[in-house]
Amino acid sequence: MRTFFLFSLINKIKNLDLHLDDHSLEEQELLFAQLSFIAHAYVWGDLKPVQNLPHNISTPWVKLSEKFKRPPILSYASYCLHNWYKINEAEDISLNNVALINNFLGGIDEDWFVTIHVCIEDAASPAISSIAKIVDDELWNDESLLAEELQTIKKSMVKVNEIFRLMPDKCDPYIYYHRVRPYIFGWKNNPDLPDGLIYDGFFQDKPQLFRGETGAQSSIIPSLDALFNVHHEKDELRDYLDEMKLYMPDNHRNFIRIVEEESKVKDAALSSSKINALVNDCLDEMTSFRSQHLQYAADYIHQQNVKSTLFGTGGSTVRGTGGTPFMKYLKKHRDETNTSKR
Repeated sequence: MRTFFLFSLINKIKNLDLHLDDHSLEEQELLFAQLSFIAHAYVWGDLKPVQNLPHNISTPWVKLSEKFKRPPILSYASYCLHNWYKINEAEDISLNNVALINNFLGGIDEDWFVTIHVCIEDAASPAISSIAKIVDDELWNDESLLAEELQTIKKSMVKVNEIFRLMPDKCDPYIYYHRVRPYIFGWKNNPDLPDGLIYDGFFQDKPQLFRGETGAQSSIIPSLDALFNVHHEKDELRDYLDEMKLYMPDNHRNFIRIVEEESKVKDAALSSSKINALVNDCLDEMTSFRSQHLQYAADYIHQQNVKSTLFGTGGSTVRGTGGTPFMKYLKKHRDETNTSKR
């Protein structure tokens, strides 16, 4: 049964009179994240999900979603980007120095799963900075400076992949599938909520369909795709990637759009064997990342859904948390990254 504590908590929460200008963006993001965790716990906290979210949760949640231009759902931004703090402020971000602000059931597996992603985002920050520098300074015809930034991107992605490979150290596939994964599902393409979720008092009280939290909502790989002109064939899989941008922070979406419009890396690579080699090195690291992701999808989801347990299926047995046929998507995206080399 959904816990009595959770029902009591929801009932005690009054409609929040949000004076957003009285609070910093950081405080607003924190509230957005906390409401997202409460809402998902309420929806997914029983054997069957609820279909109607109470107005005292839907009201502040929808208002904040409008403020941040992201759907009222637990997205990667709230689950990861705005859901951590450093244990020791004097030390750098690391797997040993990051803790979560919010979680669902707690435990090392859930914490490790999110912490890995926090540290990946940190490790990728030099790559993102180099992408911005390449585009802002228009380094396409400066072989020396462009090569320097591409080297930074490569080293950054090597570090990202080193961190990513540590996922199994403290996050067990069985525990992830049955204890972590069920709470981050959305209500689009989810057979357990085929009509979606009603946000009491909003959207004319008609059910809404939003994707669940997924790493595809991170802006790291889409930014690299944009820089290196990685072509994803226009089909339902490409539509899904484009849709994931709607769940990103607004400035991340704008950044990717600008890089897509301005990147001339392909031309630079055609005119310089040195640049071409570095671009291929970066694409190799991106392919490695996507290959590792594909392997984790097999280990943490595909292999787990064939096991018969007392805990059910951990959500949909054939789709990812974003409501997609994940194995097909991940393999295609990896292959398209690899074939972008020249």
